[in-house]
Amino acid sequence: MPRAEQNSQPRGLLLLVMGAKGAVGSTVAAAVAAMGRNPAQVLPWLTTGHRLQGLGPAGPVGFAGWDSRQGNLQEALRHHGVIPEPLWMPHEEELGGMRVLPAPEGPLREQVEILRRQLDWLLKEHPGASPVMVDLLPACPASPWPRCESLEELLALEEAPVPPDLAYAVAAVRSGVPFVNFTSNHVEHPLLVGEAASAGVPMCGRDGKTGQTFFKVVLASALRARNLRVDGWYSLNILGNEDGKNLSDPSRASSKLANKTRVLEDVLGYPVEGPQGEACHGVHIAYYPPRGDAKEAWDVIDFSGIFGLPMSLRLNLMARDSVLAAPLVVDLARWMAGLKKAGRSGLIPELGFYFKKPLGEGAPRTFEEQLQALRILQEQCSGTGGLP
Repeated sequence: MPRAEQNSQPRGLLLLVMGAKGAVGSTVAAAVAAMGRNPAQVLPWLTTGHRLQGLGPAGPVGFAGWDSRQGNLQEALRHHGVIPEPLWMPHEEELGGMRVLPAPEGPLREQVEILRRQLDWLLKEHPGASPVMVDLLPACPASPWPRCESLEELLALEEAPVPPDLAYAVAAVRSGVPFVNFTSNHVEHPLLVGEAASAGVPMCGRDGKTGQTFFKVVLASALRARNLRVDGWYSLNILGNEDGKNLSDPSRASSKLANKTRVLEDVLGYPVEGPQGEACHGVHIAYYPPRGDAKEAWDVIDFSGIFGLPMSLRLNLMARDSVLAAPLVVDLARWMAGLKKAGRSGLIPELGFYFKKPLGEGAPRTFEEQLQALRILQEQCSGTGGLP
């Protein structure tokens, strides 16, 4: 594989993105390209800009990845239409230099071997960079894990009902690369998490918290702090991008809907239900093509105060889904690179601020707890000599 001359930064961060040509992946690529030429377009919107300010500004960032789609990143950006063309066209040269490899195929163990070789090549193209792999693959149907005594036994299964993300996660851990699961897919097999902990590789996830669920956590935390009882909460999302089309399949949407539903109980500390125990928290996702990536979300919140008197709140969010997600991907990559330098490994529950279903023991639930967890993480990273 020839060396990409414009990508040979001697230091910094290397984002290795699964699903690089999707709506979020291509938006991340455009953000990375902009950070090299016009940082003011991106840096002010990073949450790590002020949380990690003691570690210095975000350094050079490289981008590479995998995808099964045809065409290049510029064509992907045109297809998804998330960012207006005049905003990313000045960075076309940088985008053209980003390597996106075909998604591997074949038996699971063979995919892992291919990916490990490719990781070695990509790291040589970005000498000295701190690599972080980010999972942006589409949601897939959830299936119980096969019973296996070892990770090798799992990889040897020819027709195992495992998520396509697993091969990437295994390759990342075995190559010493931190892994971020931004999807709702159940990638974190206990055997893999155990291997990551032993190998000194941090992992975090699951299911990036970008829009409606972020505000749900904030509002639910505020209602809990005021001791206002939530009696009902109805959430509806309409979106018309590929993510919305994929989630129109109930088997693919089930995990995401469960994550979006469970987060409310986790924050409040009690189930939202009626007098007879009937569920009064509903979350729905509707595929509506005219919206494209410009998602609209509605929340109807019924709550009560003293004497049990009812009150109500309405929230209407109109947002660009991928524009909200992309800076969080960069943030998480910076966190993971810093935490690896700080000696953290295995699941990082303190990053629950970024996820609908934060994994790991003792993950913070309320908004206040999540912010406090980030402050503690910042202290852990502050002795690493700086982030990339």
